[in-house]
Amino acid sequence: MSGPLEDGIKRWTAKRKSALVIEIIQGKTTVAEASRSYDLTPSEIENWVDDARKGMENALKASPLDVRQQYEKQLRDLQEAYGEAMLELRARKKLQALLDAEDDK
Repeated sequence: MSGPLEDGIKRWTAKRKSALVIEIIQGKTTVAEASRSYDLTPSEIENWVDDARKGMENALKASPLDVRQQYEKQLRDLQEAYGEAMLELRARKKLQALLDAEDDK
């Protein structure tokens, strides 16, 4: 690969990741080639490409969310799902306790 990436990269900064992702999107290299060249897993590189696509999609929306808003929304959604799961778990435990008590009679 040619361009702004040099061999022997020890730390993958956002700038280096984006340079590699751009090379992949432009067809200058492939995920497999980059994986071999930089001793990275293909899934790691594919995650960077996916993140870049999501970021581009968000940037091109009529009213883009900034990264902090995205994470805050995701956190709220996860907290809500966790709360619902805990309620269901408690309900199941109470039901099981009632069934066990009924079996003991």
